[in-house]
Amino acid sequence: MNMTATAEIRSASPTTVKTLTSPGGVEAWHVESDVVPLIAVAFTFEGGSAQDPKDKPGVAQMLARLLDEGAGDYDSDAFQERLAARAIELSFNAGNDAIGGSLKTLVKHADEAFELLRLALAEPRFDQDAIERVRAQTIAGLRYQQNDPGVMATRRFFEEGFAGHPYARPTSGTVESTMAITRNDIAAMHRAIIARGRVKIAVVGAIDAERLSALLDKVFGALPEAKPLKPIEPALLQNLGSRHVVDLDVPQSVIRFGTHGIPWRDPGFIPAYVLNHILGGGAFTSRLFQEVREKRGLAYSVGTSLVSYRAASMTWGYTATKNERVTEALDVISDEMMRLKQDGPSDEELQKAKDYLIGSYALGFDTSTKIAHTLVQIAFEGLGVDYIARRNDLVASVTQSDIGGAAERIFGEGKMLTVIAGRPTGL
Repeated sequence: MNMTATAEIRSASPTTVKTLTSPGGVEAWHVESDVVPLIAVAFTFEGGSAQDPKDKPGVAQMLARLLDEGAGDYDSDAFQERLAARAIELSFNAGNDAIGGSLKTLVKHADEAFELLRLALAEPRFDQDAIERVRAQTIAGLRYQQNDPGVMATRRFFEEGFAGHPYARPTSGTVESTMAITRNDIAAMHRAIIARGRVKIAVVGAIDAERLSALLDKVFGALPEAKPLKPIEPALLQNLGSRHVVDLDVPQSVIRFGTHGIPWRDPGFIPAYVLNHILGGGAFTSRLFQEVREKRGLAYSVGTSLVSYRAASMTWGYTATKNERVTEALDVISDEMMRLKQDGPSDEELQKAKDYLIGSYALGFDTSTKIAHTLVQIAFEGLGVDYIARRNDLVASVTQSDIGGAAERIFGEGKMLTVIAGRPTGL
């Protein structure tokens, strides 16, 4: 067993993150902690809904939903009963770029928990009755969402922003595509994505390196070697400066807007992160909250966030307002973006943003599960085992010049892609 780099999470806890390589060659980030008799595991496999067949979006998500619906000798009911009998929590999810999951168990049930995880990953059954049940649940959800302005605005935003790219397709699929998905489609996606050499793993809890190594070999060493995935071409957000309406008979329009972004792996991400906090990421202190809600009463909530995918990035935001005030709200949002680009924040504004982002960071590490998920995300992005220890220093070092560079890259000419779900007037 090879133990390599270590990194102290100074800002979050007194624990130490270690990289572990098992005898079978499975790599993981490990935080050993005996505070509570629990083990939390998070894992992410490269390859998500962007790998869906072009005419069948939704396969990756259906795969994720079926992994714990029976495996090995256990059908769905029997598998779930084994989890429940030991209070083992096991779940899977699918995104654009990855299929991930998590496991939480008491230490005394670790052997059974890891065995159930092995079965789910290496020997899923994909029984037809389970497929039909998940298909029916998915279709019911999709039909319900057709009347949800937030969902419809988001879907149209991605269709316009990434037209012709895999990111334009809905992760959850459509009613038509979900009806067309076969067991062979699901099995093929499983073979393509669930493979060793493609997975990032983080484990936090009361388990030593030797025992963990044996369990990791048992679970992930049982998987086949990875084969090349379908390449996903880099993409820029399209149709900036355009506005699109999804016609829904609702008294209030739901708005999605977006512009350029900076990916997490880019050296400019941290300045962009601070800039975003000032613009719309700070819940009650951001400029958009103050200008849109507090000063003008245009909306109950408004905010922005940075989105970083493998092949694209963007800054995107949300709000909702009365149909007759949509234009005013969008003008205020656009004006604040350009004001930040042209004038930047005040020195006090910048310092307060950095102080908040530094001080609040530890709040994301108050449970083993949160630590595991954060670590696996950092590993997936390739930021290094010491990123958590470095992160606050990176935030503290952001200057006005850095903010200006980020604003130039993100806001550009001040054009946004906007989608409005509702019946806005005056556009």
